[in-house]
Amino acid sequence: MIALIQGHQPRKTARPHQAYTLSNGFYEHPKTIPQVHDLTGLHTPASGKMKVRTVPTRPFNDQKPGAAGLRKPVRTFQQPHYLENFIQSTFDAIPILKNSTLVIGGDGRYYNREAIAILLHMAVANGVRKCIIGCGGLLSTPAASLLIPRVGGVGGFILAASHNPGGPKGDFGIKLNIANGGQTSETVTNAIYQSSLAIARYFTLETKPRVELDRLGQQQLGDMRIEIIDPVSHYASVMERLFDFERIPALLSNGEFRMRFDARHTVTGPYAREIFEQRLGASQDRYCMRHL
Repeated sequence: MIALIQGHQPRKTARPHQAYTLSNGFYEHPKTIPQVHDLTGLHTPASGKMKVRTVPTRPFNDQKPGAAGLRKPVRTFQQPHYLENFIQSTFDAIPILKNSTLVIGGDGRYYNREAIAILLHMAVANGVRKCIIGCGGLLSTPAASLLIPRVGGVGGFILAASHNPGGPKGDFGIKLNIANGGQTSETVTNAIYQSSLAIARYFTLETKPRVELDRLGQQQLGDMRIEIIDPVSHYASVMERLFDFERIPALLSNGEFRMRFDARHTVTGPYAREIFEQRLGASQDRYCMRHL
């Protein structure tokens, strides 16, 4: 089996295909935002044992992910069972994802929230112990890569399609990053693809409780703990350690330096606002910074 998620030893788990019985509003001042693992109270939309539903399905023959994951038009992902098949194929191909901690987030494009809801219900049904999610369902790929090893995650699902156009007629994507935060190897993506060609069922919840993605803090979904975190602060703090944030403001205020930053309507905007404006003191008007 794939002892593939680096830094973790494989556990004894069920073999693939064995049945089991089993708005965004986060732009707050940094001082008011809890850091990773800070608790802001426990909200319980659905705690305790939840009934798992086994859904019969048939394979799709086009679910071969690359290093950047599976990218398709939104309408393809919206087909009945399409996203569910790929998620279950990933859990089946990599059993150590079960009973683990996973990081989840995306670039906020169309279908992001719906996909996260599907993923969370399936994570509970497949026995995942904990999911850490960026507030609003948002988490940039570099931020997710840093966060996965920071929280001791076995891996993370990132819902993004790079610079591909978004929207109902645009693209959507999903990929798995491994325990060190990096992309999966070809061995892993091939295993997921082979699993997708043999899939006959997937697991989800009989009822579909709503997780409050915009509420920072702890929640419970069945036996799985969910933690909604600020998606920006950890990444920004790492950048502050890597670069000289004491000297850069002098450059920005010397009257000669000019820059232009365009977030191109992506998830990068909140990170730019926190790093350039809040921590480095850059003026949006003076430095032609466009977040949206």
